[in-house]
Amino acid sequence: MKKKDLEYFKVFLTHRMEELLNQANSTVTDMHTPKGNFPDPTDRATYEADRNFELRIRDREHKLIKKVKEALERIDNGTYGICEGCGCDIAIERLKVRPVTTQCIDCKTKEEALEKALGL
Repeated sequence: MKKKDLEYFKVFLTHRMEELLNQANSTVTDMHTPKGNFPDPTDRATYEADRNFELRIRDREHKLIKKVKEALERIDNGTYGICEGCGCDIAIERLKVRPVTTQCIDCKTKEEALEKALGL
């Protein structure tokens, strides 16, 4: 992979990491701020449902933060853009769509087919 491409992905992933961390911090701040009294049980239930939904989103984002950190480490150690399955280069187009991927499209397709066949 060209140095220019690596720099692009490093900047992109770093920016994405900052966005995710800022969102996580705002969620934590919002959870510490009292939202008032809910005399109507329906209002309280709506608030709790929204809060649970936001927590599920943040959990997914936490997992994405881990993947972004791993991708940045791969950039630093020179293995970014190399498929863990076959050792071939991962297409730039694939990395632009899913910059945290560790597999080329062929290896990922095979893995998904195997998972489907095994019922996983």
